[in-house]
Amino acid sequence: MANKFLIKANKIVTANSNDNVLSGYSVSVENGIITEIDRTENFNESEFEKVYDFSGLVLIPGFIQTHVHLCQTLFRGLADDLELLDWLQKHIFPYELLHSENSLALSARLGIYELQTGGTTTILDMGTMNHQQVVFNELINSGMRAFAGKCMIDENDLLPQFKEDTKKSIEESYRFAKEFHNVENGRIKYAFAPRFVLSCSEELLIETAEMQKDFDGSLYHTHSSENKGEIEAVRKKTGMENIEYFDSIGILGERTVLAHGIHVNEKEIEILKQTGTRISHCPSANLKLASGTANIPRYLDEGISVSLGADGPPCNNNLSMFTEMRLASLIQKPLHGPTVMDAKTVFRLATIEGAKALGIEKEAGSIEVGKKADLVAIDLNNPEQPLIIDENNIYSSIVYSSSPKHVKEVFIDGRQVVSGGESLIYDKDEVYSNGRKELSALLERAVNL
Repeated sequence: MANKFLIKANKIVTANSNDNVLSGYSVSVENGIITEIDRTENFNESEFEKVYDFSGLVLIPGFIQTHVHLCQTLFRGLADDLELLDWLQKHIFPYELLHSENSLALSARLGIYELQTGGTTTILDMGTMNHQQVVFNELINSGMRAFAGKCMIDENDLLPQFKEDTKKSIEESYRFAKEFHNVENGRIKYAFAPRFVLSCSEELLIETAEMQKDFDGSLYHTHSSENKGEIEAVRKKTGMENIEYFDSIGILGERTVLAHGIHVNEKEIEILKQTGTRISHCPSANLKLASGTANIPRYLDEGISVSLGADGPPCNNNLSMFTEMRLASLIQKPLHGPTVMDAKTVFRLATIEGAKALGIEKEAGSIEVGKKADLVAIDLNNPEQPLIIDENNIYSSIVYSSSPKHVKEVFIDGRQVVSGGESLIYDKDEVYSNGRKELSALLERAVNL
């Protein structure tokens, strides 16, 4: 890996505070950090160990997905056309329970392969209950920037076998946090991950919030207010709405990321605003599970942090940020009018706003001097795109007309992980073939559950 290199691009979409779109500029990188952004002719190419000529491509910040389930990639296509609680009870919880270390490793590899080749460079992963060290190992080896943690479940009426002792869950989470938080020069950070209210005791939820305070820069990551059936069950269990309950036990704040946030009342919107709690919006999963449509324009008007995530492959069937961006815009327009959730706004949710949600906006989410070189080069010169692309429609081209096939080059921390659209980390055929073998073995184990 070259320690000092130059990237020449046709255009640079910076996602900085001024939303600058630069033409004829290049980016210099040294030891994984962006050191200069200037007109291409102002650089002396002989000073660099390597020069990447992406002059036919557009350089953008790497996408940041703030809610994914790497452990579920193996289950894609096995839990379709169900509501959330049935989806969990009949398929997802049993399959997660039956993961071996090998099947979990392949699930993580498949997911990371898809994410990186689709331009995602940072994720917040929910993890799973067993063998979580396998996920951390894959994240470390892949070069992905990530927040991740052991999924915590100590109550489970949906599948009683899929839970563990409260003390064990807490102690093991703490041990993982001590082992993996801020490893790889801070590229990997810990996110404490109680699954959701219905699978967690109040003791676990509160103790986890206390643990999280011991690890500066870590996150509290859980699901909330996704499905009406879930909301009814939470109300029955706690006597409160989901976010009201979280607030009552003191787990909300700027280091808390709640996936979904669809079914909320006015009081809860005010709670989100006052506490600075982050919402991870997962539009494709919310549509496929018929969970509903979160009022994202309202959240943004209130100054509530919103970012995007694909959720798990069994509830949306892909991990593409392009899918999430397009849907995040389109599903709001019939409800709120054609001008809401414009392409630039949505692009920022996928980049710099994702970084802000994770508390890493000083190092990622935009192309600026001093930030990590998490960079993606995409090809907008093809028949699926506008014939003429300028500052006025470049966001439209990315959000409405692009897909993972247009991603050509990806760097994380200055390390190239995708070249010419192909992974430099994983052999596609090998990961796919081994993934099929592991899934077949897991499904055989499921017969005896």
